[in-house]
Amino acid sequence: MPATCVIPVAAGFGLSQRARTIVYSPQRVDARKLSTYEALAAPEWKGKLCLRTSKKVYNQSLVATMIAAHGEAKTEQVVRGWVANLATDVFANDTQLLEAIAAGQCDVGIVNTYYFGRIVKERPDFPVKLFWANQGAGGTHVNISGAGVTRHSRNAAAATRFLEWLSAGDAQQHFAAVNLEYPANPAAAIDPLVASWGKFKASPINVSSAGRLQPAAVRLMDRAGYR
Repeated sequence: MPATCVIPVAAGFGLSQRARTIVYSPQRVDARKLSTYEALAAPEWKGKLCLRTSKKVYNQSLVATMIAAHGEAKTEQVVRGWVANLATDVFANDTQLLEAIAAGQCDVGIVNTYYFGRIVKERPDFPVKLFWANQGAGGTHVNISGAGVTRHSRNAAAATRFLEWLSAGDAQQHFAAVNLEYPANPAAAIDPLVASWGKFKASPINVSSAGRLQPAAVRLMDRAGYR
């Protein structure tokens, strides 16, 4: 289980949002059959699912918010279903997972959208598509890229002004666009490629739940055999 480091923060700022959602092969999957993260545990996806390793914080965060929404018992049932449906061993990163779908190793998976964006920016004909998960059941999971000023910072005022600048206006737009993410500031423009994926409803669960429940999520995934 990864260690957690708690640093006293005087001011914190969200800088960009990372959506983690479903991706699929449009040649082999009818998008009308897709719905939620939880539904990927159904028997119809046996031998068709790819996942990134549970050792990475993105999947730990997703499972932690599922615990917040459903409790541990139901979430563990879902994760065990995912494991039962795996088409191959888990991948070290989302890029490998996307390439596996394109190559036909599996049909569906879960990734952060900016990994998808990096590939599609270079290869517009990449044979994988996004599906916004849980639009009728809570919303798509998002993580926040942020920064903070430590309570004992020597230059707290200057650091705060810098983060305020990054959080607003053109700086916020460019910060998110560099990595093909969504601006945390809703007033900032979204990169055209990212905007082309359409709008989605984000999960309303406070991301602090992901941090608070991360240890429970790690233990749950280990019990379920998700490595």
